[in-house]
Formats: sequence, structure tokens, C-alpha cells
Amino acid sequence: MEFSSLEEVREYFKNDLFATNAGMQVEEFSEDHVICSVELTKDHQNANGGVMGGAIFTLADLAFAVMVNNIHKPSVASQVSINFLSAPKGKKLFAKAGLMKTGRSTSVVKVDIYDDTARDVACFIGTAFKL
Repeated sequence: MEFSSLEEVREYFKNDLFATNAGMQVEEFSEDHVICSVELTKDHQNANGGVMGGAIFTLADLAFAVMVNNIHKPSVASQVSINFLSAPKGKKLFAKAGLMKTGRSTSVVKVDIYDDTARDVACFIGTAFKL
């Protein structure tokens, strides 16, 4: 493990200004999983009044980044994909990242995005390259 505490994780990722300025934060972290969250506001809405896909993606990407950099720091994304499943209905989104595989030079992580009504919103799979 690269990080020794939740406080250390938060300190490191406070410099991820795009995510933190959007209100995203790390809620939980362990060897097995990471949970990040965001309270949804008008700033997260698209032109139609729904939650912008980029906001959902950014939350998933933050959870992915915490997970892979806990395995090996620094790690960077080499490929990611996201499937949007449903529009969020709640007031808060969560992204739970879990390790699928780690090898000598890459790690693969799955991130499930859901809202505070337990509605599945998206599924993100990312591959990270260990620098």
C-alpha cells in the first residue's frame, strides 16, 4: 500500500483541482476498495437539467486514481471506458472502486457509480500504467 491513512489520501488528492473544485471527495480507502462521493448541485447539471456525464466520469476517475495510486504511485490511466446505466435520482453520487487485477506494469480497476437511492448510474473500467 502506498498510502497509510485516509488523511494522507485526501492530502495527496487535494491537488486534483478539477475534481475537488467540483465538490468530489474521498470517503473511504483500503487495500480492497475506495469510495468517493459528490453532493449534486446545479453546477453538475447539463443543459437538459440532468447530471452531466462528465461529472459522473470525473467522480469515477477520482476513485480509479486513488485505487491505482494506492497500488503503485505514480500510476496513470492508459485506457478507460464507461457505460451510463441510468440517470441519477438522488442528491448524492458515490463511486466505489475495486481492483480486478494488478500485474508488473498495469492494474485494472472496476468502478461502480450509484446514487443515494441505491440506483446504479454507471460502470467504469480503467487500466492504469505503473510509471
